[in-house]
Amino acid sequence: MYIWRVKKLWFGFLVLLAAGAQAQDSSLQVPAQETVREERSAGEPAAMPSALPERRSAAEALALRPATNAFPGRKLLVDGMGAGIYGGMLVGLNSAWYRDYARSSFHTFNDAGEWLQMDKAGHAWAVYSMSHIGYGLWRWSGYSNKTATLLSAGSGLVFMLGVEYLDGRSAEWGWSWADVGADLFGAALFATQQLTWKEQRIRLKFSSHAASYPADLRARTRELFGNSLPNQLLKDYNAQTYWLSFPLPGGLKLPKWLRLSVGYGAQGMFGGYENISKNPDGTVSFSRPDLRRYRQWYLAPDIDLTQIRTRSKLLRSVFYSISILKFPAPALEFSNGSLKGHFLHF
Repeated sequence: MYIWRVKKLWFGFLVLLAAGAQAQDSSLQVPAQETVREERSAGEPAAMPSALPERRSAAEALALRPATNAFPGRKLLVDGMGAGIYGGMLVGLNSAWYRDYARSSFHTFNDAGEWLQMDKAGHAWAVYSMSHIGYGLWRWSGYSNKTATLLSAGSGLVFMLGVEYLDGRSAEWGWSWADVGADLFGAALFATQQLTWKEQRIRLKFSSHAASYPADLRARTRELFGNSLPNQLLKDYNAQTYWLSFPLPGGLKLPKWLRLSVGYGAQGMFGGYENISKNPDGTVSFSRPDLRRYRQWYLAPDIDLTQIRTRSKLLRSVFYSISILKFPAPALEFSNGSLKGHFLHF
């Protein structure tokens, strides 16, 4: 499956979510604030008005405080929004993408070796990021940590399985068990941590940049990755890196927002399995077997944006929404048996 299709839709939703964060109705905010005040024990002194929380929950980081009482209106809003968004994206993909390709009976195919598994990392990240955003919204609506976790991880997984089913009915692709395994990993990474620790200690992140290519490769890269910057960022696996971001030991007394990330990328890919492409009649349209395809491993500092203190609800919403992205930082790269440094790696 070309995971960039899903990422393109998902990034569009994230932009709308961040843009609408400040437009929350004040009537929805007040009950949650009152509930938080009610939870303070009788003997506990009131916090100073200027005090900031030491560590915010996922829902609070999204500028939507978790409700401890039932708010049916919120649940209806979030449940309906979730069903509408996921259902709408599936319908949109089916009508806008798959209609251009021949349909077939349901079948499977093995694409585990494509793109040096970069597309599988994309699958895991897509489900993880859907779980991350969904959890904050369902928690705010009044669901418990457990229920919000199961709803968010489950809905993200079900959506991706729906896309996989559409692939299975397309003559161009097929149901991929390797894709499904990556989807399961993304859901499990989020849900296991949230159910065990009630927080995400290990975060799965994504970064990309606009890669430049020599003149003799530009026709091929335009064919594969498109001309526009958004398409290149989401489709060019040579320009992407997927990261696991870890917290630093507490004994180091460093800022809580500072983390360490391990990244995975790949280079030299101008085809799914090899750098050769053929036309429908069997003639060769592109042949560059001399270009080496190789994996890259990175080590870089990272920032947990949800741990940056701010009183701005808009900034908290934006920080939460984009905390699934890895921002440029100095990095060490290990590839082709050698180690090299980058002043900034995207």
